[in-house]
Amino acid sequence: MRSAAYRPIRPWQVRNQRFRPVGVTARGLDPVEVGAFLDRVAYDLGVLYAELDRTWEQNNRIKDALRRWQSTQAAMHQAAINQAAVR
Repeated sequence: MRSAAYRPIRPWQVRNQRFRPVGVTARGLDPVEVGAFLDRVAYDLGVLYAELDRTWEQNNRIKDALRRWQSTQAAMHQAAINQAAVR
């Protein structure tokens, strides 16, 4: 669980992220810094994809409920028409 102070990483933060060079010759990146950043990106993406999955599932449930309701309404309407035709 994240602390309340944690803020999800934003796309602009990923685009603007720079890593300190390692070594005297300024070649390479600090592996700990890169690893920590990648862990944060991976975590936030995991949260987003899980939320997206929940949203798709909820959307499908709502669509199914709407289809059932529409079918019921159409059947009731047709029954009313049939009953009126019998009279």
